[in-house]
Amino acid sequence: MEKSKKKISILIPVFNEKNTVEAALKRVWEVDFPNYEKEIIVIDDGSTDGSEKILDALKTKFNFILLRHQSNRGKGAALRTGLDKASGDLIIIQDADLEYDPFDYQILLNAWGEEFPVVYGSRNLHPVRKRGYFLYYFGSKLVSLFLNLLLGQKLTDIYTCYKLLPAPLIKGLKLESNGFEIEAEITVKIIKKGVPIKEVPINYSPRKFSEGKKIKFKDGLKAFLIIIKYKFFQ
Repeated sequence: MEKSKKKISILIPVFNEKNTVEAALKRVWEVDFPNYEKEIIVIDDGSTDGSEKILDALKTKFNFILLRHQSNRGKGAALRTGLDKASGDLIIIQDADLEYDPFDYQILLNAWGEEFPVVYGSRNLHPVRKRGYFLYYFGSKLVSLFLNLLLGQKLTDIYTCYKLLPAPLIKGLKLESNGFEIEAEITVKIIKKGVPIKEVPINYSPRKFSEGKKIKFKDGLKAFLIIIKYKFFQ
């Protein structure tokens, strides 16, 4: 009897991404995993720009599970909703804004294994890369440096969207954050469990605020507070 394939659940939070969500879903749908079954879970986080109607129209075409928040609650809340529904053995996180390329999933999978059960796709390991607004690039580097100093790590990009994790691990972290600070919470809790994180270079195409970029300066400040909170108080 043929052994059943492992399943990868791809979680895609969506909030007001009408200009990119169809193209993003098409790329995710087209990615082929020869050795894995694929489950796509889209979480509409209270979209009001028409994204919600686009998702309804595409649900069958791209064969995804559609979950909804009645109002915008943040990326972290959306991921927690998606995790509750996910049935895969592995979890990949995907934004709907086309900054990240789903065809890089295989890079993460190639690095994944017993030695490195958690793999991050780093935007800072590629020798030549666009990184968008300098202050946001610098802020991301500072957050990573701060975490490294407190937790004895050498990570280059803790705020990357691309994280590949075993489902039992991430579900067992008991995540609490609602916003973008979920990225810092995930990383701190993984490290405190003693699980090694492997970083691999990925492609990255940053967008501008005029194109819908949402992360703000205050989200960077929250990251420092979250690192302190989960390092020292939980």
